[in-house]
Amino acid sequence: MSRNTAEDIARDATAAFNSGQPDRARKLCEEGLTHRPGEPMLHHLLAAVLFSKGEVESARAHVEASLARRPDNAAARLLAARIARTAADFDSALSHLDLIIAAAPQREAFLEKARTLDQASLHQTSLREQAREAWRAILKVIPQSQEAAARLGRLAWEDGDHAAALPLLERATEGDTPASTWFDLGLVRQDLRDYAGAATAYRRAVEAKPDFAEAALNLGVVLQESGDIDNAMQAYAQAYRLRPQTFGTIAMALTSAPHGRLWIDEAALRRSLTQ
Repeated sequence: MSRNTAEDIARDATAAFNSGQPDRARKLCEEGLTHRPGEPMLHHLLAAVLFSKGEVESARAHVEASLARRPDNAAARLLAARIARTAADFDSALSHLDLIIAAAPQREAFLEKARTLDQASLHQTSLREQAREAWRAILKVIPQSQEAAARLGRLAWEDGDHAAALPLLERATEGDTPASTWFDLGLVRQDLRDYAGAATAYRRAVEAKPDFAEAALNLGVVLQESGDIDNAMQAYAQAYRLRPQTFGTIAMALTSAPHGRLWIDEAALRRSLTQ
């Protein structure tokens, strides 16, 4: 029996995508659109497939085509906002999100708006406080939001407010935690001279992301500050293997800190780091 309706095609494409066959899902959507140009469901689904493959501009064209036919589709508009944010078109992303929130406020739209404001504030510092307030509002409504706690903690650290940053980042590490959050917690503890606590956080960052050169480098620094030079050298060696450009920072740390080592020449230190 032929499966010719848009719903059937979308169902088959979704099943293909969910089973790890994005190319088949794409083909099904594209073939469906040759017979049903403008079908919003297929444009929406094709946009999601393309976005997952990093084809941002093509995905954007298809989700906009879907919204042109079905402007009240909140799921398509949320996808459009995410695509626009990825393209660094923050005004467009915020416009989509405000339309969703005005029509029917939903948690995911508020989260996406906070992410968008946060990312946009890197380019437009006047949005920084709006981003902070957005994350605060989310944490108030969703106290268990690790993402909100992590971002607020990072913002507080960037402001030099370590007292505020520490509990937020410790709260953000309760559960499955990304390497970046462990790293930020390490930074705060390091600035507060809690070298043992910082070392624990940096180790967790490296465990979560084994190629995290910055975390390995900072682990070496805090271990050295603690007087544990042998383990510091192991951490430095890991950082150097991951990113040879860290050599200058390692050399400076070793020769300038109270607990360091002297090297006759650069080549000797490089050999030590590769043994």
